Amino acid sequence: MGKVYIVGAGPGDPDLLTIKALKAIQKADVILYDRLVNKQILQHAKAGADLIYCGKLPDYHMMKQETINHFLVKYAKKGKTVVRLKGGDPFVFGRGGEEAESLAENGISFEIIPGITSGIAAAAYAGIPMTHREASSNVAFVTGHYKEEEDFEEKWKALATGIDTLVIYMGIKNVKQIERLLIENGRDRSTPAAFIHWGTTNKQKTVLCTVESLAATVENEKISNPSLIVVGDVVNFSSRLNWFENGLKNNELSEAL
Repeated sequence: MGKVYIVGAGPGDPDLLTIKALKAIQKADVILYDRLVNKQILQHAKAGADLIYCGKLPDYHMMKQETINHFLVKYAKKGKTVVRLKGGDPFVFGRGGEEAESLAENGISFEIIPGITSGIAAAAYAGIPMTHREASSNVAFVTGHYKEEEDFEEKWKALATGIDTLVIYMGIKNVKQIERLLIENGRDRSTPAAFIHWGTTNKQKTVLCTVESLAATVENEKISNPSLIVVGDVVNFSSRLNWFENGLKNNELSEAL
């Protein structure tokens, strides 16, 4: 029997890959990778490794989750070292838990290698601290997607005013609903908000707005996926601390690596 490593590739900047993730990629016989994995990371694969694309677009699944689970089990049973490579962190909206369950059910040895999730990294590159003594003592990571049977609106009653900083993944499709639920449930309309598009990459673009203009901003600025939404007073720091887009980044570390 082989072994499966469920690996977080980080938010997009290849230099944010962890050393442990790099070691797993280098020894893998098979790598099943997602759409948001930076292709530069795949260059670390050994010669002859099988690279299998499992990418998913909004509303379109290149490969169903059940098929991915099947491949992980199949290759491990052939004695292969398998890496399931995911953007961000595999256990933060990455379905890594579902894949680990499938491996456990089939008696496959596996290991989880965390990655830096975009909710932290993209915000940091945009100069937005998730917590700050003067602005936020708590933060919640939320998905903008929901299953039809879930009580989506009920959950937002608690999120709207109970959390200082909201970080919303995959929220572009439902941005009108998110805006409405925040306001209806008591969030101040003028609360600062930000969209971070392609965070930590050379295509990163941060757009600042307020809660009451979330939907209008998506339309006017033509914001598309992959984009993160941050809501809270911490967004105000971006105008001063957005080092990445303001040209303050230093490439010396990247060159050294």
